[in-house]
Amino acid sequence: MSKDFTEFLFEDIVSKDRGFLRGPFGGNLKKEIFVPKAKNTYKVYEQGVVLRKNINIGRYNISEDYFNTKMNRFEVFPKDFLVSCSGANYGAIFQMPDNIEKGVINQALLRIRLNNNLITDKYFDYFFSHHLVNQIIGKKGDSTIPNFPPVSVLKKLEVKIHSSIDYQKQIAKVLSDLDAKIEVNNKINTELEVMAKTLYNYWFVQFDFPDKNGKPYKSSGGTMVFNEELKREIPEGWEVGNLLDIANFQNGLACQKFRPIDNNFLPVIKIKEMRDGFTSKTEKVRPDVPNKIKIYNGDILFSWSASLEVMVWSDGNGALNQHIFKVTSDIFPKSYYYFELLNYLQHFKMIADLRKTTMGHITQDHLKQSKICIPPINICKKLDDRLSPIFELVMSNNQQNQKLAELRDWLLPMLMNGQVTVDEQK
Repeated sequence: MSKDFTEFLFEDIVSKDRGFLRGPFGGNLKKEIFVPKAKNTYKVYEQGVVLRKNINIGRYNISEDYFNTKMNRFEVFPKDFLVSCSGANYGAIFQMPDNIEKGVINQALLRIRLNNNLITDKYFDYFFSHHLVNQIIGKKGDSTIPNFPPVSVLKKLEVKIHSSIDYQKQIAKVLSDLDAKIEVNNKINTELEVMAKTLYNYWFVQFDFPDKNGKPYKSSGGTMVFNEELKREIPEGWEVGNLLDIANFQNGLACQKFRPIDNNFLPVIKIKEMRDGFTSKTEKVRPDVPNKIKIYNGDILFSWSASLEVMVWSDGNGALNQHIFKVTSDIFPKSYYYFELLNYLQHFKMIADLRKTTMGHITQDHLKQSKICIPPINICKKLDDRLSPIFELVMSNNQQNQKLAELRDWLLPMLMNGQVTVDEQK
């Protein structure tokens, strides 16, 4: 099996039939031409589909007539690669699966169709997203606004790929096996999180925590009293308070004045890093930042600006950006205030939906105005005894995923440039 390389221009490894196609001018997809979704409409695929790798993202559609007269050349088919071409996440790539809705790309996307006689889909996915995109970024010109270069520039970009299709498949298998293990861990974590949330709801939403006889409290006739503030019944002896009564919300800092002076640093956790994990592009600060904004595995983070998300951090030590709260408590166990905050996010988002605006900017006042039902501390600790092992397993899986991703990202460029080879399967 040949492990040699062949040099091409980028235009040679794509399909001759519109292998490269940038989305239409924005004026061709104005809001006034969008129509409600129906049997014969076409979906407009947006950047979010690529960034979140989710084909269900997007709410705009165009009519069949408009598609036939002006948009048909921008149609998306299964196996097409879509690339984000503007904004902070330009260069992100996603291959469309078989079960997509009929649709077109918008102006922020590039569609790539490959010549599979020269390059396989999986090999290209890794080659592009972890290797070739760095060359493309270097071709973007002097603009301070992140943007992809014109298609005419991309076409003439020199690429060097393995000549053998079979060997390309072997390289892709090594890398995809690592990604498959990451995906298995993610699925396990999703199931564990659902299990933990179900148990929490059973105890603290349905109020069927074990009574003194070990039976479900409310279902077994436990005393419930009507609370005027919450406008509902709660177990006798439980209190009403707000989110600030159960946890401390420490905001991060603008970290510019803590720029590192040597290779001793902490990465800065911003909303993007909170969602996606650390990247080599994240900001860095000196380790002498205030302790109150230092983050460790197991800390609860709450992004309060623009994005409303709560998570248990597991990507190592860092320093907190000013758009995220670190949530702690000296009294209540972590599992309790984590799920209480997670539940209350739905209330914040409901307010945003009613106002038809982005909630964003959750302040201490919002937290103070919240109203929640607070169980006795001993019951919270009993539930935490059951939930803590689940949290620990999720954390362990996340940390394993981080190591697997680091191995993949270290191995990939070495496979692509031939420094490391794959032994032929017997």
